[in-house]
Order: sequence, then C-alpha cells, then structure tokens
Amino acid sequence: MSDNIFITEEQIEGADDGPLAGRTVAVKDNISTEGVRTTCGSKMLEDYVPPYDATVVSRLKNAGATIVGKANMDEFGMGTTTETSYFGETDNPAAPGHVPGGSSGGSAAAVAAGEADLALGSDTGGSVRCPAAFCGVVGIKPTYGLVSRYGLVAYGNSLEQIGPFGETVEDAAALLDVIAGSDERDATTREAPRASDSRAGSTRETRSEGDDSSYAAAATGDVDGLSIGVPTELLEGADEGVVETFWDAIGELEDRGAEYHEVSLPSVEHAVEAYYVIAMSEASSNLARFDGVRYGHSGGYDGNWNETFAKAREEGFGDEVKRRILLGTYALSAGYHDKYYKKAQDARAWVKQDFDEALSEADVLASPTMPVPPFELGESLDDPLKLYLADANTVPVNLADLPAISVPAGETDGLPVGLQLVGPAFGEERLIRAASALA
Repeated sequence: MSDNIFITEEQIEGADDGPLAGRTVAVKDNISTEGVRTTCGSKMLEDYVPPYDATVVSRLKNAGATIVGKANMDEFGMGTTTETSYFGETDNPAAPGHVPGGSSGGSAAAVAAGEADLALGSDTGGSVRCPAAFCGVVGIKPTYGLVSRYGLVAYGNSLEQIGPFGETVEDAAALLDVIAGSDERDATTREAPRASDSRAGSTRETRSEGDDSSYAAAATGDVDGLSIGVPTELLEGADEGVVETFWDAIGELEDRGAEYHEVSLPSVEHAVEAYYVIAMSEASSNLARFDGVRYGHSGGYDGNWNETFAKAREEGFGDEVKRRILLGTYALSAGYHDKYYKKAQDARAWVKQDFDEALSEADVLASPTMPVPPFELGESLDDPLKLYLADANTVPVNLADLPAISVPAGETDGLPVGLQLVGPAFGEERLIRAASALA
C-alpha cells in the first residue's frame, strides 16, 4: 500500500444491492461520515466524529457501495500537493517520490494504488482535477449545483463541488450518477436540465421521469464531429513535455473524428488572483466557527476568552490555513473590501463571460489539466506562490461554475499528464462522451 493514503481506515457497509454493490469507495476526509471521524486533515478536528452522514455518503450507502476509509487531504482543502495535511504527506502511487496533487490527493492515490475502486473528492479550484492528473486517473468536477454539498466541511461555498474519481471515465460517471441530483438540505442544488444534445454525435432526447439513461451510458467514446476549442492562454508557460503530451492526446481525438481550433480567454490572466481573493475571503468566514469551544482543538480556558480562542486556532491550524485566513480577513476588512473582494467578483463575471463566448464556438474546451508534471515531495512547500500559479488552468472553471473532467493524456519523463475538458453548464454528458475516447 502506498504511504499515507488514508487518515482513517474504516469499513462502512452499504445496502445489499444497488448500482455500486461490490464496489469500494474512498471518501475525502472533509465529507461527513456518521460515527467515523472526519478531520479535514487538521489538528483542529483530529478527534471530531460527525453525528450525521453527508448526502453523498447516504447516496453511496443506498447504492450498495462499501466505503473503505477517509482519504488524506491538504488541511481544510488548502493546498495543491496533500503536503499541508496534519497527518503527513501522501506519496504518489503513479510516480513514487512525487506529490499526488491536492487537495484531494489521498482520494486520487487510493484509486491509482488500487486501494479503492472509486473515490470522492472536493474541487474548489482544481482539487479533484489536479490529483487526477498527477496520479493518472479520471476526475470529474461537476457543474456547481449538480451535487449536494450538505455534509461537506465548507472552505469556499460559492466555488466548491464534490466530484468522483475512477480508473476510467465510465467508472467515474457511474459514481456521478449516484451522487448527482437535487437535495432539500442544500438550496444551491438543482436537477440537471436534460435537453437534447445533438452535437458531439448524441441523439439523446430530454430525460424524463423514469428514464434510465445515465452519465455512465454517455461514455461511448463517440467524438465524430466534436468541435474542440483550445484556449491559447492555458498553454502559455506550461512545461514543454506537458504541452507535447497534450497535443498528442488532441491528435488522438482528431483521429477519431473531432476537430480543434484555437480560442481566446483573455480574462484567465486575472483568474488566479480573483480566485484566491474570493476563496480566502470565504475561508476566513467559514473557518471562524473553529474556536475550540463547540468542537475542535481546545485552547483551554484560562479566564480570557480572546486568548483561549487565539490559542486554539494557533495550535489547531497549520501554516497554510493561517495564511489564507489572514489574507481573506484582510480582503474583507473595512476599506479593502471594494479594493479586493469587489474587484475579484467583477473579474469572476468577466471569466464567466469569456467561457460562455468560447463555448458558443466549440462543444468543449481542452487544455492540459496542470501546466507542470507532479512536483517532487518537499519541492514546492517553501514557495506558496508557485503552488498558487500551478492552479492557473483549473481555477477559472470554478469561477465560471462550469463542469470539467481530467483524463490521463500520457506521460512526460515517466510522470503522468492530464488533459482537461471543460463544457457548458450541466454539459457533463458531452464531457463524458468526449473524454471516454481517451480513457
């Protein structure tokens, strides 16, 4: 078994039968599991045991899946390498000595190592797609609102979605079938509109009540006539080997009948800054609840509540989490709100507009998932900015609330490279059809 994939190994049995009967699933450790500790990779929640299941966990159990453990992750989802976990780093089974990506690194590593058939992660700015690319597996970031976030410990509410990992596109899509759908406990969820999709070789009509079509059924690999837009900005500055591997994969799709043309997303130049201002602001607000009083690491009351809270947070949070809380609090503070947070939201609207425009000229957009191959363990810890910039190809998708999938594209110098496909809102079936031509 590869190092440190799980924070807690615990077998949770599902129903006797169902679409996932006999399949094992690793669940990222920021998704609540009743009676099984959920740490978010943090000392703050080292002993926290939720009294309820997240909606996605209930759906897994009802579908007959067996949960085999809570997967390691960057603390509170903050990181790109799974090295900020209080419980130690996870090695990459597909490239030993390298990071598995983050923040859902343990989930991707579980699938890559064969420790689980499938896995759930969460994606706030690429946290499913990055580890999928680095570990050579498939990862789907669903459209915002397709999957319930009830029971997901919040980091950036307006950005994050729970998403599936699998060895193949069809496997990941089968897991998406189980977890997708509206939830009365999460007001941001909605049913996906199932309009006819005549592009990309599909003849599916609108999905009606009782229709047994599924995301998994869309994994036909039929890309005849598919129009692929390649945003030139997402190739600039990427590692040479990554770019070569990306074009090889595009060539493979062309051989199967797809065609590509270049498109432009000028706003992505500002997407990383906008993303981190919004995500850190939401994190500073969400993590305010961890004061060591109701739950979490205690600061030990000594007569002064302010000092008690400060001590709990100083001891309970790691460096990266503290950095993001401080930056987020600063961005929201009086006098700076308009200068930073409001500007970031304006940039977000611009990013959405750019994607809508590009997708009006193409069925899907394609780019390398990550502009670099997996870092060596320990290589990037001293340079947070380098890590933030590594998210350049994934964060714009979260700002635009769109679905995306990362599939293995090949290798460069023996290290996995992922290809990212982005589709229109609730265009998961189109993405799955296209991606299944490669995996």
